[in-house]
Amino acid sequence: MLEIYIKQFEQYLKVERNLSEHTCRNYLLDLREFDSFLQEKSPSCISALKNIDNLVMRAYLGTLAKHNKRSSQARKLSCLRTFFKFLVKEEVMAHNPAASVRTPKLEKYLPPHLSVDETFGLIESVPAGDVMHARDRAILEVLYSTGIRVSEMVGLNRNDLECNLGIIKVQGKGRKERIVPIGKKAIAALAHYLGKSEHLCEKHGAGSLAEKSPVFLNMKGGRLTSRSVARLIDKYVKNCGLQRSISPHSLRHSFATHLLNAGADLRAIQELLGHVNLSTTQRYTHLNIDKLMEVYDRAHPRSKEKR
Repeated sequence: MLEIYIKQFEQYLKVERNLSEHTCRNYLLDLREFDSFLQEKSPSCISALKNIDNLVMRAYLGTLAKHNKRSSQARKLSCLRTFFKFLVKEEVMAHNPAASVRTPKLEKYLPPHLSVDETFGLIESVPAGDVMHARDRAILEVLYSTGIRVSEMVGLNRNDLECNLGIIKVQGKGRKERIVPIGKKAIAALAHYLGKSEHLCEKHGAGSLAEKSPVFLNMKGGRLTSRSVARLIDKYVKNCGLQRSISPHSLRHSFATHLLNAGADLRAIQELLGHVNLSTTQRYTHLNIDKLMEVYDRAHPRSKEKR
């Protein structure tokens, strides 16, 4: 019953909201899941949009609670709020039935991250060798040096690199561009890889010298995907003996955590990560017990006495 409105909403997301293909796809998947719920659970009672009320929304959340984490429930509810808000704006509905439904309380968790030694070990586990090894080393160096999302990294083009100035230009969520500083080791790893990748580009006719050609290439000379980056990181995690699962996003978390522990300003970290809200960045204000004890011993007047 919602399909015609979902298609209109898709155009709204792409044209007016200027959202990425990935974000639009997730919105549409969530909406079609809700549409299936309407058809399977209450096909006779919910024959028109006007019959969708907060009771229907609560019933849907109850169904989601059986198989989804609270974070997923909150995301799906947020999607429906945006969708119904669009329909109200278009005068298809009189009110937003999801507006009065309370968002599930999210579980508090610490984002997974590596210690400094673990991060160095992971990066240095990449052996010296061919162009693919040079690429993998550059990927790890760039992710940790800049804290950018893996989707932002695989989307980098040659003309986004200003290595002589120590910056790169990335396109974040909502296709918003931002300038991010990049460290010397990452610049050196990039230069080494780009020098080797010329042969790969020429071999596959990828036009490596074009300004908008991708920075990170697969073996066929095409743009590398986020999934491929996750697979190669998983390989090096096993190679260096880490006994836990590490994703590309873990390097982003490590970047933020290490900066904060070294005394970086939270607002600066917010800008570097491309977070719209400071509350998102505040997840990184966790400190390990050793750091807390170090601060206490250095600052508290009574800490000078032996315990």
